[in-house]
Amino acid sequence: MGKAAVTTAVVCAAAACAVAALVVRYRIRSSSRWARVAALLKELEERCATPVGKLRQVADAMAVEMHAGLASEGGSKLKMLISYVNNLPTGEETGLFYALDLGGTNFRVLRVQLGGKERRVLKQEFEEVSIPPLLMVGGSDELFDFIASALAKFVASEGEDFHLPVGRQREIGFTFSFPVRQTSIASGTLIKWTKGFNIDETVGEDVVAELTRAIERQGLDMRVSALINDTVGTLAGGRYHDNDVVAAVILGTGTNAAYVERAHAIPKWHGLLPKSGEMVINMEWGNFRSSHLPLTDYDQALDNDSLNPSEQIFEKLISGMYLGEILRRVLLRLAKEASLFGENVPPKLEIPFMLRTPVMSAMHHDTSPDLKVVGAKLKDLLGIPSTSLKARKVVVQICDTVARRGARLAAAGVAGILKKVGRESVARTVVAMDGGLYEHYTIFRECLQATFEEMLGAEAAASVVIKLANDGSGIGAALLAASHSQYRELEQS
Repeated sequence: MGKAAVTTAVVCAAAACAVAALVVRYRIRSSSRWARVAALLKELEERCATPVGKLRQVADAMAVEMHAGLASEGGSKLKMLISYVNNLPTGEETGLFYALDLGGTNFRVLRVQLGGKERRVLKQEFEEVSIPPLLMVGGSDELFDFIASALAKFVASEGEDFHLPVGRQREIGFTFSFPVRQTSIASGTLIKWTKGFNIDETVGEDVVAELTRAIERQGLDMRVSALINDTVGTLAGGRYHDNDVVAAVILGTGTNAAYVERAHAIPKWHGLLPKSGEMVINMEWGNFRSSHLPLTDYDQALDNDSLNPSEQIFEKLISGMYLGEILRRVLLRLAKEASLFGENVPPKLEIPFMLRTPVMSAMHHDTSPDLKVVGAKLKDLLGIPSTSLKARKVVVQICDTVARRGARLAAAGVAGILKKVGRESVARTVVAMDGGLYEHYTIFRECLQATFEEMLGAEAAASVVIKLANDGSGIGAALLAASHSQYRELEQS
């Protein structure tokens, strides 16, 4: 063998050794990386675990906090607000009623013609109106005048299918989904604006009086019969269609629950007991917290970074506003500590709320063999050009852990309500559910329902129905205007 050949052989051997060493190093690093991924996933699953024993503790804690919140103002993290709704719709209501639903940058006006027990909702119409951004931070009169003007135009378009008895005033239910201190069925002072509204002069004022004055300025003869929030509206809408509805839960961007309580079981109620013997309670359950809630470091960090630290802890675990953000925080840690998406951390993954819950749901529901939807979402939203199937499977696993924890805790909350009102084993009990998270996130919805059966047992769960109740806050307000109508006693006599 010539000298040159020997040299070449040596060089080739050295190169082969170097390549082999690089491969070994890569494999060791890759193995180490996936070991770290596995360790972080295991830790997440352990911290998010919701065995049925823990869920029963959460349900018990919910019932205890409900008692405390009913006993005195400020006695619990649950506000347990008295709604002053003591006559839920029965289905016997008749006549023409309106609703105004204000809860964000759009509002809706709606009218229904009710035909009593046999004919129910004969006809309904609605319109949605966008609020100009300047009015959200302007003056109180300007905002309510804009709303009343749209309402007046809607009333003017009333067709021949809608009938108002001669000599009667039109009545409207007002769904106002902002923090209010309610003082009667048709009055309540604004505590603070949220959702981008900031009109200082309205704070501390009666929002029904503000609306009524604006309606009068339009020359419209209309009375506000009921002031409610969207959860109470969902309960009213549910009860109208099914007399066994005892509670309503909204699982959407935010979350809340309302239920029917026995009036004598509300120690902080100092008024006359209503004839019905019942009162709807707006729980504001998003603010529930308990040592039994399975919190992780990701939840603690999210809470610390939020606009309302130490508040709305339950909401931050189970609602659509936050599930996607929890997923993002877990993925960010995996990207930093285990290079889940390669050597560099995707810059967009560092942006808070970059991953919304609808995106999480789409990835979670991906059934394609190569998880094509997951890959596309990571590329389009986070700018990650390519991901391994193994990494995509990790993403789905985290979606599953976070979503199932939320669904199981929501089920425990509902079980707590039923425990408080003694409806755990009563013949047929219905809970009305509304909200995009529950309606559109199929795995979340199915997990909630399965968990409920697991907690109550097959026999007791068979008597509890969880029913989707669309658009409760709209038609519910009109129905409550009917059940609290000034002409109600006249019709009953």
